[in-house]
Amino acid sequence: MLAALSPPALLAVAVYLSSANPRRSMLIYLAGAVTMTVVLGIVILVAIHAGGLSRPSQRQPRYGLRLGLGILALGAAIFIARRQPKPPKPGKKPGLVARIMAHPAPIAAFAVGLLLFTPSASFIAAVQVIATARASLGLIVLALAVVVIIDVMFIWLPFILYLAAPDATARHLKAATAWIKAHSRVITVVVLLIAGILLTVNGAAGLAT
Repeated sequence: MLAALSPPALLAVAVYLSSANPRRSMLIYLAGAVTMTVVLGIVILVAIHAGGLSRPSQRQPRYGLRLGLGILALGAAIFIARRQPKPPKPGKKPGLVARIMAHPAPIAAFAVGLLLFTPSASFIAAVQVIATARASLGLIVLALAVVVIIDVMFIWLPFILYLAAPDATARHLKAATAWIKAHSRVITVVVLLIAGILLTVNGAAGLAT
């Protein structure tokens, strides 16, 4: 759930729902997000198994990984919180994602899905728990599918609501995105802090016992 809380991903939803062809744009954007999430999930699973971290004897390194991810998330939260936002310069070019979203081609929406769903510490930790669990291959695949569905929920959930009630969804989403734009820095810091604290405590407790 923490990995799913991404202000840029939800802002992209608002852009695509207000595009000339919202249904197509949203489906392609969702396809890009799912592709990136599935590929990264498989890569992390394979890497953990190849590194031997799934073995019972590697309990300490597994908790060490969680502790490291927690410290990384806390460091990122502190860095973002202390960094003063720069005032926008007149005539400054928009960022890469904003420039891609302005392009109407379907491949652009797919690329935005790929770019916005690069792995976070929370996502890596979730996949690591699955990879090191004593479970059958079928259960591991099912668990990874659940993680993917949750990770991209702020794309498919607004899309389903839009299909059911387009006008109401667009109206509420517009208000929500305005609030998110104003508080995106705070949201990011809070999410990183919560993830960092949970992972750090879990990793440290595991190493201590």
